[in-house]
Amino acid sequence: MNPETPATDGLLATAGQILLGGGCIVYPTETFFALGARATDAAALARIVAIKARPATKPLPLLVGDMGQLAAVLPDDFMDGPLGGDFADLTDRFWPGPLSLVVPCRETLPGLIRDTLGRVSIRFTPHPTAAHLCRLAGGALMATSANRSGLPPAAAPDDLDPLVVEAADTVVTQGPMPAGGPASTVAGLLGRRRLLIFREGAVALGALRAAGYEVTGRQAL
Repeated sequence: MNPETPATDGLLATAGQILLGGGCIVYPTETFFALGARATDAAALARIVAIKARPATKPLPLLVGDMGQLAAVLPDDFMDGPLGGDFADLTDRFWPGPLSLVVPCRETLPGLIRDTLGRVSIRFTPHPTAAHLCRLAGGALMATSANRSGLPPAAAPDDLDPLVVEAADTVVTQGPMPAGGPASTVAGLLGRRRLLIFREGAVALGALRAAGYEVTGRQAL
């Protein structure tokens, strides 16, 4: 067994089956507890939007448990296009880790995870439980913070919103607790080593600049 992979005990196996069956779960990530479902399950994503009372026009972020899962998210020609080089460089430097990259995605993915330009926010999580759940679910998971919109995110089980816990199909607490602190940094790729910052977070802008990237500004996603 990979020492970085948590044991697939009964609770984790059950959570994986819930995800495969179209359910939604609360689970830990490197920053906060997340409320998630399979990225391809439009009905489950709509259910999460309702649980959070989140605007449907605000795209839901994704995470993957290994680089191979990106193939079902990115367009076939993405890596050969104008953003592919920067994407490869940034993922090599900062993944797995709390850097979410906003990139074009497949048109077949549900509308709730895509913005008006057909892009998705995605990161490779370093959290062993979250990554393992991605593998159990067979692909990317949606990973929005497990709180109702406008309320603070939770880094400990006792801080989870009881209404969110009640509405989810199960709560996973195996593995390391989330670190709390800033959420992931969200950066859009503009090409030619330029980034548009949607949210400054756990990866400092100074670290992106030190890697040779021009940070062009901030805007809402």
